[in-house]
Amino acid sequence: MTIIEFKSVTFTYRGNDEPSLLNVNIEIEKGEFILLTGPSGCGKSTFCRLLNGLIPHFYGGELKGEVTVLGMNVKNTPTYELARHVGMVFQDPENQLFLSSVEKEIAFGLENLGLPREEIKNRVNQVIKYLGLENIREKAPYELSGGQQQKVAIASVLAMQPEVLVLDEPTANLDPYSSLELLNIITRLNKELKITIILVEHRLEMLLDKVSRLILMDKGKIVVDGPPRDVVLSPEMKIVGVPKVIEVYNRLKKAGYEIGQPPLSPEDLVKAVRKAAGFHD
Repeated sequence: MTIIEFKSVTFTYRGNDEPSLLNVNIEIEKGEFILLTGPSGCGKSTFCRLLNGLIPHFYGGELKGEVTVLGMNVKNTPTYELARHVGMVFQDPENQLFLSSVEKEIAFGLENLGLPREEIKNRVNQVIKYLGLENIREKAPYELSGGQQQKVAIASVLAMQPEVLVLDEPTANLDPYSSLELLNIITRLNKELKITIILVEHRLEMLLDKVSRLILMDKGKIVVDGPPRDVVLSPEMKIVGVPKVIEVYNRLKKAGYEIGQPPLSPEDLVKAVRKAAGFHD
């Protein structure tokens, strides 16, 4: 079931001569976990802003073509309506968190929807439990670590029960451990709650084995789109840098060592090499 569709979409910000998106055509199915990557300035954030109506309602410019999300045309749908269905988490969670406690932060969006008090309480408790935030629920967001703040930002969006979750470089300011923890949470949301995830990220090796689809953008266009194992072998990967595990795979292949299909993580690579060498786990 297609829930997001871009038809010949071109967008140029006001004051710019060059479009940030150029003739983008794409369909996204319910339940997909998409990794969107590409060099800085390639149009990734613009793509994301179209999904929840920030473009064209808040960012001025010229939008050509049509974007539909869950049957709603973003040009004609108010952002508050899109926000019920599309949750957005940004690179810097401090820009999203401004209340005096984690609990109040999570409840804020629900109160704006005018939900009954009991429903708000239930949803807040559910999300806090699901993301393991019990020990920080009374803390102020500014007291938290970057990883905790990012979890709270996700929790406040998750409480709205969106069908689509868009994350624009959520690990950019996190250390490797916090990044991995956050990416594992996002993977759980996709697998257990069947939320469609669109994740903009540069740390490919932490995600290749988790996502169902890898999209590479450059100069406002989608240049490759497909299953991760296919995309990582495409010549266009040099635009963002070939993942280390694929570099090793290519070197082994060139030297005459066949280890099967391309590995998507260091663990995959070790297993494949051990198996090819005759070791059995």
